[in-house]
Amino acid sequence: MDRTSQNQYVEFSIGNENYAILISEIHEIIRMLDITEIPNSQSYVQGVINLRGKIVPVISLRSMFAMENGSYTKSTRIVVVNHSEESVGIIVDGVNKVTTFSDIQAPPERVGGISGSYFVGIGINNEHLVGILKLDEVLLRE
Repeated sequence: MDRTSQNQYVEFSIGNENYAILISEIHEIIRMLDITEIPNSQSYVQGVINLRGKIVPVISLRSMFAMENGSYTKSTRIVVVNHSEESVGIIVDGVNKVTTFSDIQAPPERVGGISGSYFVGIGINNEHLVGILKLDEVLLRE
C-alpha cells in the first residue's frame, strides 16, 4: 500500500463507527450550517451550503451507508474536502482527532455492511480500527 503510516488523517465518527480522510484532502472543518435542500437529488445529498459566498454541496455518509438517521448535535460538523477542483461537504457526527496509523491493511469486501470499495484501507492504531475513505468512490458515486 502506498500510503504510509507517516501520513496524517482526520478521524471522525458516524454513529459508533470511526472513519478517516487523509488530512491533505481536507479544506476545512466547520460547524453545522443551515442546508438548502435540492429537489430531486440523491437521498444522500443533503443540499447545499453557502460557505463565504461559495455554494458547496453537502452529503451525508449516514444516508449513503444506509445507517439510521440521527439528529444533529453540537458536535456535528461538516468536513469540507477538495476533490476534482471542487469543494464538497461531508456531514459527520463529530471530529475525533488528527492521527497516524501504525499499520494500514487492505479493506475486506465488506466493512460493517458497507462495500469495501469505499475504503482505501483499514487503519490500525493502538485503540481501534478505522475505515479510511476513498473519496473517489464516495464522492463520484452514481
